[in-house]
Amino acid sequence: MAVAASRTTNPVILALLLAAVGCVVVRRRTDAPWALSFRMYLVFGAVIVVTRVLFRVVFGGGRGETILFTLPEIPLPDAARGIRLLGPVAADEVLGGLYDGLQLATMVICVGAANALANPKRMLKAMPGALHEVGTSVVVALTVAPQLIESAQRVRRARRLRGGREKGRKALHGILIPVLEDALERSLALAAAMASRGYGRIGATPPRARFAVGALVIGGLLGMAAGLYGLLDAAAPRHLGTPLLLGGVAVAVAGFALGGRRVRRTGYRPDRWRPGELVTVASGAAAAAVMVLATRVDPADLYPSLTPLAWPQAAPLPVLAVLLGLLPAVLAPGPPSTPSRETVA
Repeated sequence: MAVAASRTTNPVILALLLAAVGCVVVRRRTDAPWALSFRMYLVFGAVIVVTRVLFRVVFGGGRGETILFTLPEIPLPDAARGIRLLGPVAADEVLGGLYDGLQLATMVICVGAANALANPKRMLKAMPGALHEVGTSVVVALTVAPQLIESAQRVRRARRLRGGREKGRKALHGILIPVLEDALERSLALAAAMASRGYGRIGATPPRARFAVGALVIGGLLGMAAGLYGLLDAAAPRHLGTPLLLGGVAVAVAGFALGGRRVRRTGYRPDRWRPGELVTVASGAAAAAVMVLATRVDPADLYPSLTPLAWPQAAPLPVLAVLLGLLPAVLAPGPPSTPSRETVA
């Protein structure tokens, strides 16, 4: 869905993508701590949109035919020639900042939805052997923000039970210190538990083998990143596209295969792919593919005109991509139901 959002600046399509992602999160998220972070990503996306619009208004937002209002312009020295502070604000620049900010915010929210729905413990099981140590660090890092949110909620609930009524700066000291202390204690407990179970163990591996594996994996990931950039950016050179992506995948797979030989670990309960996971992956890949196809068939609707101003419209292919991304809300298995107190009693 983030790839689909990167292919358009149409606010109608981006709003539909946000609605689809939000619907999937609401219907399929659990009560786990990492599922509580989606609201934070929504707030972060709103901040991105407001920041982009304000940036266009402050730094020369008067390039356009329709002037909305005029602000007092601040004169700058000759060294800052070409930069203008405030002045006339045109609707073209404001809408351009709104479209760009909404596109970036949609991509961030799509990544936040994945973090809210994916179980980091299951993700650690799916890590290849070469990325076992790195995967452990990534999983711990991904759980920091959800743990902070859960700690803040517990501290606020405890303050209300104790009759705490302070607000503003007075309440900040009583909330911030317990939240940071609780998050630190939980992080240390998680690290100790993972260390006792052998996570992060390197073993007796020659330094040359570790260097070779690290070079192959890092080089392959860099090649994949450059190849994806070449595919997503139409102005990038052609050699940064598919050839570099395939070469990076091949090098990374070689590093994974070589690194997997030195890491021997067993799985107590192997996490197998089930129909729900396959449907989710297929729907996301299909949505991205349909949106890429739409950029070649009818790119005009994906990038609304700003000069002259035109009302954005949604073509059938982008709408089909949104509907494909909405399938996990119906076809994927729902969250496990928690037993009520009466049933437990």
